[in-house]
This record gives sequence, C-alpha cells and structure tokens, in this order.
Amino acid sequence: MAAPTLRQLDSPFQKIPLIQRRWTNSPAGAMPLVGPLIDSFGRIHKSLRVSLTDRCNLRCTYCMPEEAAFLSGEHLLTGRQIGEVVEVGVALGLDKIRLTGGEPLLRKDLVDIVNQLGQIKGIRDLSLTTNGILLKDLVRPLLLAGLNRLTISLDTLIENTFSRLSRRQGLDRVLEGIAAAKDAGFQGTKLNAVILKGINETEIIPLAAFARENNLTLRFIESMPIGADPWDRQAMVSGQEIKKILEDMWGPLIPEPNQNPHAPAMDFHFADRLGRIGLIMSVTRPFCGQCDRLRLTADGKLRNCLFSLQETDLRDCLGSSSDGNELKLRFRQSVWEKWEGHEINSARFLKPERTMHAIGG
Repeated sequence: MAAPTLRQLDSPFQKIPLIQRRWTNSPAGAMPLVGPLIDSFGRIHKSLRVSLTDRCNLRCTYCMPEEAAFLSGEHLLTGRQIGEVVEVGVALGLDKIRLTGGEPLLRKDLVDIVNQLGQIKGIRDLSLTTNGILLKDLVRPLLLAGLNRLTISLDTLIENTFSRLSRRQGLDRVLEGIAAAKDAGFQGTKLNAVILKGINETEIIPLAAFARENNLTLRFIESMPIGADPWDRQAMVSGQEIKKILEDMWGPLIPEPNQNPHAPAMDFHFADRLGRIGLIMSVTRPFCGQCDRLRLTADGKLRNCLFSLQETDLRDCLGSSSDGNELKLRFRQSVWEKWEGHEINSARFLKPERTMHAIGG
C-alpha cells in the first residue's frame, strides 16, 4: 500500500485541515502586492524563525553530522542585517520571531541582537531555542534585553544517553540552564524532546515527570528526515505512541482549550494540572495546512518550508534602499511559491541538501 498523502492521512486526535484549491482572490490568481504575507493556498504567514549561526557545540544525531563544515563569520548576517530583515517582515505582518541556530547562544552579539529586535514595534512574541549548554550565564542578560520566552532541548536525563545522542557531554549544564531560567523569572519555558526507539524511549515517563515537577511544558517531537544520517522511520516513536504511554501512567491527557491552529504542537494538560504536554507530529499528523512560518538561514536565505528545496536570497538586497521594496517583494515571492505540504509520506519526497543545523531549528 502506498504511503498516505497529506489529503488522505487521518488522525485519532483531529482532522487535518485540507487545502482544497489555490487561493485566487487576486487578478488571475496573481501574487498580491499588498496586504498580508499570503501564499497561493490562502495561508497567511505570521511567524519567522531566524537562525543566528549554523555552528553548534553539540552534534545531535537527528540534526547534523559529526564532522560539519560551518559558515565563516563573513558569511553570517550581521546584527544590523538581521534587524533589517525582521523589521521589513514585521511591516508585512510577521509578529512572532524565534531566534535559532545551530546554537544561537554561540553568537557573541546575541544580547545586542535581542535588544535590537525588542525595539521593533509589532513583534508580539520574541523567543529563542537553545540546547541550554551556555544558558546559565545568559538567562538574566537575555531577559533584561527583552526576550519573552525560551525553548530548551532536553532529550534525556541520563548522561550516557545524552552523550550518545549529542556526541558530546554536558547534560549537567543543560539542567543548570533550565533551573537558571526558572529562577530568573522566564515564563512559558518549553522543553523539546525527540524520542528514538532503542535510545531514549524509556525516558518518556522520566522526562514528563521532570516537566511536571518543574511546572514546564514538555513537547515531544517526532523524528524527521532532516538530519545528516539516513532517516529510519522505524526508529521514530510517534506522537500517538507517546500519548498512550503517558496516559497509561497518569490517566487521560486533556486537550488545552482555544489552541492556536497555526502552532505545530497539539497541547494537553494532565488531569491534576501539573505540567503540560505538547505533541509535534510532523510525520503522522502533518500540520502543513495551517502552517504560518518562514525560516531565515544564518547566511540570509529565506525558506518557506523546513523541507523546501529552494531558497530566496535576501542578503544581496539588504541596505540597498531605505524603503525596502525589493526585500518586501522577495518576501512575498517566497511565501507565494510555498508548497501545499512537505510530502514526507509521499514517494515524491526529496530530502533538502541542508540539514537542520544549517537551516535553523
């Protein structure tokens, strides 16, 4: 039997919104030059993930190779250039900015970048994703600079497993960073965990218990074909499997009311309200039909999908004009050309050349 397509795939949690036809509320279906950032399927885009660097101090197996060739400093967007891109994006309707990498805490000017972006009117949420290794000493400067939220990767609570997954050591520093974020007063901190069979599947319960004890949201992310190694679908632990394991331990997970339809995770809370669980099921429950995000790589390429095979270069038009018209046009073109979906479950799927660390998580 052929793999299910985006239109065919159903879910025990909810129906996937279907995109029935291309959006044509413009002359001859042409790309609109005014209004929100809308693609040809009618999806309005509000979220931008900005990669500050492709470098990382870990080598997680599901993200990047052990031996990676990183961009040299002159190929990275400067803080000023990042600010220019974000400011134009916000003028076009983007209001949710997430700083990523690689590992964004490796940028020496990170706090300055956060402070700069925090001054842009129209940004509703300014957040950052990190592996937490360097977080302890940066939480307070980041909070004072205007960062709203943190997402911290935590795949395991066992050092040996951490070393196996990340090919580096440092779990103790990650846990210290999580504690420091809590002590500093960060609200809404989330933990991300990728579960792989035969490696850390026995830690679903301990990770959830840790999140419950610390009143944090833990999001389980299905493994995706975006790392350097060949993707093994059989090693993926699905969101449905994780949900059953959690419910066997703590009882039914209750869906959060008024969920954001554009968010990648389906959010649940435990009956006793201690901690929350998010399930990001990019493989078994694609959310392409409601996707509202774009990605900016560290070298200035705009990507309209994590799995896109094309990029739009923004770098060569930065600083070229005070009104940013060319930059706005390239934003619109990239969004307009967005695919219907990533097609992971289709024979048509092609893996991007860039791995996750080089795209931006």
